[in-house]
Amino acid sequence: MVFKAALEILAEKETRVLAMGGQIKIDRQHEKGRYAARERIDKLLDPDSFFEVGRFAHSDMPGMEGKTPADSKIAGYGKIDGRQVAITANDFTVMAATSSRVAGKKEHQIKNYAAKKGLPMVYLGEAGGARMPDIMGAKGLTSFGGGGFDSFIEIMSRVRKNLFITAIMGECYGMPTWMACLSDFVVQVKGTAMGVSGPRVLELALGEKVTDEELGGSQVHSEITGTIDRVADNEDHCFKLIRQYLSYMPSHKDEAPPVLDVPEGSGAAMDTILSFLPEKRNRTYDMKKLLECIVDRESLFEIKPDFGRSVITTLARIDGKTVGIIASQPKVMAGAMDTQGIDKVISFLCLCDTYNIPLVFFHDIPGFLVGREAEQKKVAAKVMNYMNALGQVSVPKIGVIIRKTYGMAFWNMAGSGCGTDFLVAWPTAEMSFVDPVIAANVVFGSGDARGKEKQSLIDTLIDGTSPFGAAGSYDIHDVIDPRTTRDYIIRALEISRGSDKGSGRGGIGEHRLANWPTKF
Repeated sequence: MVFKAALEILAEKETRVLAMGGQIKIDRQHEKGRYAARERIDKLLDPDSFFEVGRFAHSDMPGMEGKTPADSKIAGYGKIDGRQVAITANDFTVMAATSSRVAGKKEHQIKNYAAKKGLPMVYLGEAGGARMPDIMGAKGLTSFGGGGFDSFIEIMSRVRKNLFITAIMGECYGMPTWMACLSDFVVQVKGTAMGVSGPRVLELALGEKVTDEELGGSQVHSEITGTIDRVADNEDHCFKLIRQYLSYMPSHKDEAPPVLDVPEGSGAAMDTILSFLPEKRNRTYDMKKLLECIVDRESLFEIKPDFGRSVITTLARIDGKTVGIIASQPKVMAGAMDTQGIDKVISFLCLCDTYNIPLVFFHDIPGFLVGREAEQKKVAAKVMNYMNALGQVSVPKIGVIIRKTYGMAFWNMAGSGCGTDFLVAWPTAEMSFVDPVIAANVVFGSGDARGKEKQSLIDTLIDGTSPFGAAGSYDIHDVIDPRTTRDYIIRALEISRGSDKGSGRGGIGEHRLANWPTKF
């Protein structure tokens, strides 16, 4: 065979690279209920679609060449449901997938190339922090910048151009955490952890003893920090969530979201939608049941469902087309939005405005949650940040007032004067500065004195909350039959998306929020 020796060397090196950190370490992954990095790539990507780059990369530290196949970061390109993506998978079997100069160069190149070519970037994380002793000393520290005077900031910052998805699939400290904080969508598998530094470093440096779960488990990041968007039961569920998310999203900011066939039975429950809304104005209900009637069947895909739970942010499809829904959730705190909810909505506005996803707002909100704790959490500043973000939104906005919409929250939910393309109310809507009962208590006090007079005022104020007052002055566009809501939204979105030839840009937004921080 011609060049037999050279080809044998190639085959030997290929075998060594594919073996990763060895079978013993791969078996340890399996014992934890986890796949190895190459198995993860095979599970997520379409069969035989992986196109690897940098497979023969290795550590540049003397004597480490043979111990660092692919230098712990497996990278390349492939397809998910036929769509081209870029992908990086941390190989925990090699040096705990710690970051090095060569690995950093590989991650930098593929992240930038994906943005340049408009490819979704998928980052499968399970890694320790920076590799030691590589990073120690002046030369070690400064050389981690990526080999140039602007390379480090390119790795560690981002203006949204293409989709960026991160999966937390093991203990993730350092680089995977940074990547998660730059991502549009983050999935964390139960039983994993994410943080800046791991428990061992914290104990040695600070004397602080904490478990991985306590430090950065999925409950911490789904309910307290809001850093992640969904929790996966296991790795296969994680891959399913990534595929689902991609089905709603364009690959990059300059294309429209995918259009799917409308499932049979979509909209069939619209005639019964009012059965989910209590007739008594102070009764709670589950807004998701109303949304399920309106959107295409089984198309709700919630973002951050366990964070800021009094407001729902969800992707969905209506008539086969992707929409972003921001809806009050009356079953949690009567729908009053807290500071977590504000952060959640701002993040969602940025996502939808960047990727050309029209927004539909469903109001049943008594206002923002206020008080001493709220003030200490900077509620006023956050409300104004929210309003500032809303003012930058360039995709179509549709507002539907279901029941309550009071005070400043009315405008933050894209009320009148907020550039909303179409703003309508159900006849069940209540619109006012505050709840009529609260207003009466301000006038008369909260006691029983002058009870009849007070009740008369409450009744009068309730009558004044009718949406027909706003419709009569043309401060909202219409009052509609709730059973026609789906059809109204379909038609309104068709109009508001505009034309490729007109100023509507054919549904492609101006991306004014593309450089807003991804994590609030």
